[in-house]
Amino acid sequence: MHADTLSEFFLPGFEARDLGPLAGLLRAKPYLDALITLFRGGEDEVLVRLLMLREIGARADAPRWSPQELDSHFGYINPIKRDTVLKRLRDNGLLVWDSDNALYSLSEPGRVALSAIATLTQFADGDAELGYLTAQVAAGQAVGNIAPEALQHLLARLNELHGDFENALESQSEFQIRSARAKLESVWRWVEKGTEVMRGVLADDETDHAVHQVAQAIALAQGRMLRMAGVFQRRLAELAAQRVHLGQSGLTSTNVADWLRGRSQEQLAALGRDLLTFHPEPAFVVSDILLDVAEFELIERERADETASALPTSELAASVSAVEAERLLLAEELYGFLKGIDTTAPLARAVLSDTYPETAYRLSLLSLLGDAEAALEHSIVADLVKLPLALVTEDAIDELDHPNVATLTRGHLKPLGKVK
Repeated sequence: MHADTLSEFFLPGFEARDLGPLAGLLRAKPYLDALITLFRGGEDEVLVRLLMLREIGARADAPRWSPQELDSHFGYINPIKRDTVLKRLRDNGLLVWDSDNALYSLSEPGRVALSAIATLTQFADGDAELGYLTAQVAAGQAVGNIAPEALQHLLARLNELHGDFENALESQSEFQIRSARAKLESVWRWVEKGTEVMRGVLADDETDHAVHQVAQAIALAQGRMLRMAGVFQRRLAELAAQRVHLGQSGLTSTNVADWLRGRSQEQLAALGRDLLTFHPEPAFVVSDILLDVAEFELIERERADETASALPTSELAASVSAVEAERLLLAEELYGFLKGIDTTAPLARAVLSDTYPETAYRLSLLSLLGDAEAALEHSIVADLVKLPLALVTEDAIDELDHPNVATLTRGHLKPLGKVK
């Protein structure tokens, strides 16, 4: 785009190069031109250009190509189309022709564009957005040049995810909460990686003040995300306790709802056929509200493409009274031990038991110490989390001489009045 054409987009008196946001784009124009060359045109043309450019750039041991080598390597492409793509890449500066040696090679903008595309395609699976943004920030931190814009994008994505998770919790819908928990598990490793990167950024005394402020906000957002896992688990446990069991069949209302959600509209209509002797006329429904709800359900609501929802076989519900009684005894035993702590005590002394399940259960209870939400319950667990103790862990693992527990996170318990 020429300067005189670009000026037509602005009001008289405004110079394009004087606008800060646009000035940065103009400085990167050679690289943007490379991307424009690659992505202008039809989808099929773009894919073939990317295919050929990636193949040319992938030969690191011999980065220069002769025309004969290109013809041989891309023998599976129509010769006319192949020559057209090569000419476009050469005419727009992505390929450089060395007339003295009669060889092709990638130009600097072409190599940069190809590298950016390689990074993008690397995150095609899973949560591509969060993974890509975290990778960009990590790369900038590794070379000591973090772009504030990349940090802003990462912060915005974390806030969006946290808002989605909070909406799922507020919905009180088991299906939405389960979906949100699955989403959290899919992005978990990127949140942990981002936490490591932010720790390095905040520890660097030479970090720019603006970058430091955004990094602090990202660290807080990541902390909220990490706490979501426990919140999801407790909320699902509460909803599980409210499930309605259908007689002695072993089925619950959730099983039936899962099965129904997997049926098509025709199948649901067939299930309800001949069950109603009259057509319901809900006169109490306001038409505009009904229209809004229908529009959301039919157009805006996102549904999973495929969900395994086979109806379980009929069987007697398993008795859990023995398990609940055992857990109650373990919680009471741990409460009695913790109540007597008045000095620093090692973590192993508090959690190690005869078996691995008992040890794991004790450790899960200790992780709830100080949890305000769990303290609202009326149970031995609530009494336990109200104890004036703090769990302090370290980034180290202790190897144990135990028949069932091989390793344990290094840590200790401190009375709250003595925690510094």
